[in-house]
Amino acid sequence: MEATMGFSSFRRALGICLAALVAVPVLQAAPASAASSSGFNDYDCRPSAAHPNPVVLLHGLGGNGPGNFLTLGPALAAAGYCVYAETYGEALPPIPVGGFQPIDASAREVSALIDKVLTRTGASKVDLIGHSEGGFLSLYIPKFVPGKAARIDRVVAIAPPTHGTSFAGLVAIARGLGIMDQVNQVMATAGCKACTELTTDAPTVAKLDSGPITRPGVTYTVIASTSDVLVTPKGVSFVDEPGVTNTYVQDHCPNDPVGHIGLAYDTTVADLVTNAIDPAHPRPVTCGTGLPF
Repeated sequence: MEATMGFSSFRRALGICLAALVAVPVLQAAPASAASSSGFNDYDCRPSAAHPNPVVLLHGLGGNGPGNFLTLGPALAAAGYCVYAETYGEALPPIPVGGFQPIDASAREVSALIDKVLTRTGASKVDLIGHSEGGFLSLYIPKFVPGKAARIDRVVAIAPPTHGTSFAGLVAIARGLGIMDQVNQVMATAGCKACTELTTDAPTVAKLDSGPITRPGVTYTVIASTSDVLVTPKGVSFVDEPGVTNTYVQDHCPNDPVGHIGLAYDTTVADLVTNAIDPAHPRPVTCGTGLPF
């Protein structure tokens, strides 16, 4: 009876955590087919000599492309980039909420998107920018999808669960109660197969972490927030390998309270991303006040 009550309590807590994780992308989501002017989701866009790489944006768990990047997408387009943010990993395609399918399936889907962008724009490489699960995929794809590292110039991973997330400590609680198998079953039944693959010690995380993550010829930047309470524990996002730039938002803006979801919409992060993909022309980082969740 005690174990059953523990599982029931954990399931409610997990539901709250996942709801918080996806709430902002869902509430602000635009239709998956939405397109904006000035190079955002515009397949007629042609890269300039100043910015020859089109940018592919990968949303987080439970978000979609246009909704997750309402801030970053237009900002990069206004800076002169061809920018693409489509929705991957949809469990129910009529509903524009993605990231639920298995990581390998989403990796193949994003790989096809990269090919599509390169074909339509005539470019030879893309810059890949991902938030949360999208950040995990931005690290995963160059390593495991054959031939893709050669088609990617720069990776910017924003709060990726690189070494597995405890979902605000809930995974540790589940293991302590001895109910992790039941929790995985609940998440899979809910249609979120990726949820179980991104947790601490999950086989998919172990696969990414086995051997070097980085690939030759690809430049990596990882951006995180010390205020992130969803992708936990602290430091789980960083890739401790030569040549990788790991940075907290608070290294640049100590008073920015931005949390995990807020990272996708923070103007400070937009400046850090722009500097990461165009380091030859750095711009001053304007400190904002990001969403604290």
